[in-house]
Amino acid sequence: MKKQVDLVIEARWLCPVIPKNVLLEHHSIVIQSGKIVDICPSVSVSEQYQAIEIVKLAEHILIPGLINLHTHAAMSLMRGMADDLPLMPWLEQHIWPAERAVVSERYVQDATLLACAEMLSGGITCFNEMYFYPLAAAMAVNQAGMRANLGLVVLEFPSAYASDADDYLQKGFAAHDNWRNNPLITSSIAPHAPYTVSNQTFKTIVTYAEQLGLGIHTHLQETRDEILQSEAKYGLRPLQRLAEFGLLGPNFVAAHCVHLLNSEIDMLAEFGCHVAHCPSSNLKLASGIAPIAQLLAKGVNVGLGTDGVASNNRLDIFAEMRLSALLAKGIAEDATVIPAHQALEMATINAAKAMALDHKIGSIEVGKLADLAAVKLSDLSTSPCYDPVSHLVYTCGREHVTHTWVAGELRYSNGVYANIEPVELKDIINTWQPKLRQYKH
Repeated sequence: MKKQVDLVIEARWLCPVIPKNVLLEHHSIVIQSGKIVDICPSVSVSEQYQAIEIVKLAEHILIPGLINLHTHAAMSLMRGMADDLPLMPWLEQHIWPAERAVVSERYVQDATLLACAEMLSGGITCFNEMYFYPLAAAMAVNQAGMRANLGLVVLEFPSAYASDADDYLQKGFAAHDNWRNNPLITSSIAPHAPYTVSNQTFKTIVTYAEQLGLGIHTHLQETRDEILQSEAKYGLRPLQRLAEFGLLGPNFVAAHCVHLLNSEIDMLAEFGCHVAHCPSSNLKLASGIAPIAQLLAKGVNVGLGTDGVASNNRLDIFAEMRLSALLAKGIAEDATVIPAHQALEMATINAAKAMALDHKIGSIEVGKLADLAAVKLSDLSTSPCYDPVSHLVYTCGREHVTHTWVAGELRYSNGVYANIEPVELKDIINTWQPKLRQYKH
């Protein structure tokens, strides 16, 4: 008697990520109720299962859905608005004034939906977010049908969203309560950065994070100036300051970490912290290059993020995989550093681990949710193919993604979205671009 299942996906290649360094050929994934129930040779799948739908991908590699470990999705409408500027002038003279002028619930919902569309088309099924109006972001995430860890952003200074640090926290917790039972959305507390959050607020955040069982997601040691200012104001480097308040631990995700001492790498490893490496953003803002080879060598879990498109211009994890591997090799003068499999791990299971979601997503394993991406490897630009995983990292771009599933539901296929209409996205762009144009550099 054959088992009835929802979906079977037959692929030319399958890279499960776990076990490490494994590549399966002519294998199928069997999906029921959004979960992976079997992984087996394609020749035998029809003997065991009767599927409602069968998808045959004879020229593709199937991978876990990619995960964007650090972004500001609602900045999607600020793409290219203030290019070729250092971080602080970029923030203070362009981004923050633009945000003060336009950011609202409607703006965040619209801009986040645009970002979700971009990410789904590039095989990204989950993102770790930090921005205002998280409830509005949740509306977009639900419409797109993808997964998100929405940061409850905290700052000291007022915005259209909140008046002070306590107001940010309380509004964030109200949002957290609102989506508590949503299978697609989780939360973290997201203090913006050590230079925008006070000592007392950090202490309060630690208490709340422990009480609610939430992770903490912040920017950390992105620029040399940030470190110099911290030393002048507090007599401590930012990481040491956060350590003194008890922020460091397995629930702590630090974005960037470009400028680290060896002792700080040891500290991150000792406390089991996670780093979101954002190489494109760090290069574009001339912040520097994070020492990810040293971090990984010490056992620090490193995932990949795009940052927002205002400081990257793309929500493209394929680009981050390639760049992270190439930069690490160039700095080390060692071609064996960050091989392709490890770069893919950073874009999948490592990022899932950082958000405490690795029991559900980040690899293709029986029992996990069927968050998947299919990448076509038969185009002229990807042929011939000798090593599909190498191709994923060094050859492929997001344009080679043909299908993206979240919990077994097809959310994107060959330019078509399940729940997003192109005219809707065009209307969003036409509505907001005139309002943002005056803040262009």
